[in-house]
Amino acid sequence: MPPYGRQQLMPNEEAQEQSRFDIEIWKKILPYFMRYKFLVAAVAALLFLMALIDIALPLFMRYAVDRFIGIRSTDGIWAYAAAYIGLIAFETLLVVIEALAAIRIEMLIARDLKKAAFEWLQRLGLDYYNTHPVGSIIARMFSDTNRVTGLVAWAAPDLVWSAVYAIGAISIMMLLNWQLALIALGSIFAALAAIAVFRRSLLSANRKERSANSSLTAAINEGIMGAKASKALAIEAKNAEEFSETTQTMYKASLRSQVLNAAFMPLVSLLTTAIAASIIYRGSILTLENVIELGTFTAFISYSMGILEPISHASRIITDMIASQAGVERFTEILSAEPGVTDSIEVVEAYGDIYEPKTEAWEEIEGSIEFRNVSFKYPDGEGEILDGFSLYIPAGSSLAIVGETGAGKSTIVNLACRFYDPSEGSILIDGKDIRLRSQKWLHSQLGYVLQDPHLFSGTIEDNIRYGKLGATLDEIKEASDLVGLGKVVEKLEDGYNTQVGESGSNLSTGEKQLISFARAIINDPPILVLDEATSSVDTEIEAMLQQAIQSMLRKRTSIIIAHRLSTISSADMIIHVDKGRITEKGTHAQLLAKQGEYWNLYQAMLSEES
Repeated sequence: MPPYGRQQLMPNEEAQEQSRFDIEIWKKILPYFMRYKFLVAAVAALLFLMALIDIALPLFMRYAVDRFIGIRSTDGIWAYAAAYIGLIAFETLLVVIEALAAIRIEMLIARDLKKAAFEWLQRLGLDYYNTHPVGSIIARMFSDTNRVTGLVAWAAPDLVWSAVYAIGAISIMMLLNWQLALIALGSIFAALAAIAVFRRSLLSANRKERSANSSLTAAINEGIMGAKASKALAIEAKNAEEFSETTQTMYKASLRSQVLNAAFMPLVSLLTTAIAASIIYRGSILTLENVIELGTFTAFISYSMGILEPISHASRIITDMIASQAGVERFTEILSAEPGVTDSIEVVEAYGDIYEPKTEAWEEIEGSIEFRNVSFKYPDGEGEILDGFSLYIPAGSSLAIVGETGAGKSTIVNLACRFYDPSEGSILIDGKDIRLRSQKWLHSQLGYVLQDPHLFSGTIEDNIRYGKLGATLDEIKEASDLVGLGKVVEKLEDGYNTQVGESGSNLSTGEKQLISFARAIINDPPILVLDEATSSVDTEIEAMLQQAIQSMLRKRTSIIIAHRLSTISSADMIIHVDKGRITEKGTHAQLLAKQGEYWNLYQAMLSEES
């Protein structure tokens, strides 16, 4: 039995529509296996040798029966025993080597697939993440890759063993006695037909179990993530009732699946025994009639007991590969996704890409930004968000953008940062279309602070250093002092070595925001973007941030989206946006004097803050 026999791979419920083996699907990941073609070939060669040994073992038994038992002699038995034990020891060695090689193949290819997917995900734009849930991406990178690599590294080479053993065993049986071989083959085909019918039921049951498991996982996730809302709405009893129904469905699906799984191997054993019984019945008659020798009869029994295993084994492998095709498709979908924003070949040659930037060719930025007749709609949305939008922001000035939710404020920022490219028109920095220089160049010149900043696992020092890789501790402290973070860090027991936790879970919202401010300015960016950067902090932290913001904005081109009056009113220019169009534009004093849309919004914000 080859190594694949140690594991039972469960079909995936999402493969239900695919009922046949499709080589084109598997070709998509073939290049990753071809990197280790010599190692794969070595595994196949080892399995070929193992199959030959397994084919030879019944012939050894035949020889022993005819040479020693039949004539009641022990002459030469020690040489025979040594050869037999040596053959078994050699096969055992081959099994160990093959298993180690298969493990290496599995780990290497799993590593390469995950690495390729992660690197490609870094190139994909926000449009991809807006349309693909995080859980789905993670499942593709881990569950699907592990399943596929495990299947191919172990199961695919095992087809060599199954094919060689089945063909070899049947051929020898035909040579030994074609009549008895035909009886054996007839019994084998009948058994395989029964197994095929049983496996269809087993496959269907496994799919239902995995589908029920997905529903159960989703229910658990929703129950935990929505615990606060559930308590606020007092719907705990309803949640428990719905979860009970989900677990009952899971129970029924799992019970049927496990019963069928448990019954599969006994069924194979029963059919194998039935085949052996038919061979024993007819073989006994032929032996008594001296048509065949006792050793040949013994070899036939051995072959008949073993021949069903490789055929059933190959059937299971092919079934599992069919079931795993959906996993291959889901994973390769990541690698085939096209980035929504790409640099031209000429730009890459001049400026490099995100992994190999040519920083020596990067120009310095003064900071003027111009939207020139820009139209845009999100790839996954309908209707234009911006239509013929034009705006000029002088270098070193600050722009505040206000408007109702959905007015297009964040879209303007996303386009200025080139997270998306406009459908029509162009965006210029220092008078040059941003598409004529690399994304890496632009993003390296930006300081970006979000409303809900993301912190990476590690220390405060690590997170600030992401803004300038290679920054010294003195530079980190200087940036922290500029935004008021230094005073906060001094109160922490571990200072800058404080662990922030997953997504900053060990810190308050205000502390996380201060870290994001320090991270944004440590590289001294010529362009600064504040997207609702102070809306989630308390009054004390906001007071610290407002002072920091004034220092940060000095001599930088800044785009500010905010609802706090103190942040907006000091901007050099304010625009009110509605449905992607500028309805009002001017300084704080000028817009208040007009008593238009901005005045109404200002009064509402003033009332809210009061």
